This record gives sequence, C-alpha cells and structure tokens, in this order.
Amino acid sequence: MRSRAAQLTVLVAIGIVAGVLSGLFGVGGGVIVVPALMAFLHMDQRSASASSLVAIAPAAVVGAITYAVQGEVHWLAALTLAIGSVVGAPIGSRLLRAIPLRVLPWIFVGFIVVVLVSLFTNVPTREGDVHFGPIEAVVLLGIGLLAGVLSGLIGVGGGVVIVPGMELALGAGDLLAKGTSLLTMVPTSVSGTVANLRRGVVDIRVGLTVGITAAVCSPIGAFIAGVVDPQVGTWMFAGFLVVVAVIVLRRGLRKASKPDPQVGEVA
Repeated sequence: MRSRAAQLTVLVAIGIVAGVLSGLFGVGGGVIVVPALMAFLHMDQRSASASSLVAIAPAAVVGAITYAVQGEVHWLAALTLAIGSVVGAPIGSRLLRAIPLRVLPWIFVGFIVVVLVSLFTNVPTREGDVHFGPIEAVVLLGIGLLAGVLSGLIGVGGGVVIVPGMELALGAGDLLAKGTSLLTMVPTSVSGTVANLRRGVVDIRVGLTVGITAAVCSPIGAFIAGVVDPQVGTWMFAGFLVVVAVIVLRRGLRKASKPDPQVGEVA
C-alpha cells in the first residue's frame, strides 16, 4: 500500500506539472510526462510514450475548452493543422529509419534555435488574429506538416511547433495560438491512443491518473497565460523550449547508444 500510495503521489505530481504547462504554453506536455514516467516509475520508453498520449487527451480537451470560452480558438485553423500533422507523422517515421540516431536530436535542437531567434526578433501580440484564406490555409498545412514530421522523427511536436508557427508566420495572438494548438492535439492524441491500445503498450491507469490531474490543472495554466504580459510569456516559452531541447538531446543521445523504437508522443 505504501508503494502504491507513493506511486499515486508521483503520478499526481507529474499531472500537475503537465497540466499547468499544457494550459500555459498550449503544449501537450508529453516531453515532460515521458521522461518523468521513465525516471520515477521505471517504465520503458514505449509504455511511457503510449501512456503519455492517454494523459494528453483530457488535458488538451479541458485546455481547449478554457481558451474557447474566451474566444481564443480558431476552429478551422485547428482542423487544417490536424490534416497537415496526420500527413507529416508517417513521413517523420520513415525519416526516422533513414537518418542516423546520433543526428536526430541535433536536428531538433537546430530547429529550437531557429524558433528562439525568431521569437525574439518578433514583437509578441495578444490581439493578433488569423484571417483564413487560401494562403493562410497553405501556411497552416505546412506548420501542421512540420509538427507531424517532428512528432514522427523526434517524438516531439504539437505546441512546440504550432504555437510559434502561428505567431511568427500568421501573426496570431499568443492566446489564440495556444488555444488552437490544444484543440489540434485532441484528435492526434485520441487516434494515437487507439493505435497504442491495439498494440497493448498502454498503461491505462497511469495515463488516466496523470491525464485527469492534468485536466484539472490545465485551466490554471490558461489563467496564468491570460494575465501575464505577452513579452513575459515569450520569455517563459523560450525557457520551456530550452528545457525541451535539453531533454530531447539527452534522451536522443542515450537512445543512439541503445536503439529502442518509440511510440510517437505529442508535446
């Protein structure tokens, strides 16, 4: 009982962190959940990634609803992004087999550096909107495609790509980008979970415990995002990206020394 109580405490703690980050940055939180499950519950990477997807779905739903109530979700943009992501994920999976494992984490770190430079050469805004048209649709498909490719290639995608992509390429306000990103993750995480259930690699109890806790805490992150200044939000998101890059680099280099195919996750 003592060990079970300790495990529950760890899962709740992971869910709190993932939920707040999800609402605050418009990300799935998989990049935090996966290494935490591996470190504290000693799960293998496949099970951790699959269980992370289960956790992401409820947090993304609650977070998207929280932003939608404030009018900070672009529904058509989310659908377009999801289409691009679905197309991109298999491409990333194929590239995963072709590119040397040692190179993969550096590709992502390079991408993060480009995003960081772009973030600080762009003035963040809260009022920006996305005027959907043919050009915007193509850009959104491209952002979704990149998110999908990185998801299949590195195991990180979603908000890490979509939020800065919408802000920089389309001039979207920070809250609109985060809300739309969370909505995009819902079908992605659900479809991934269904596939993982068929493979029998999901720990439902772990995923739901983290996910329900994250769903409860997600509005807290969304509230914080709404009250902080956009420039402060940019610095916070930049710090988060640096942490993500370090985690991906460490995990990628370990994996390079001992190959272990992973299930895709959403960040």
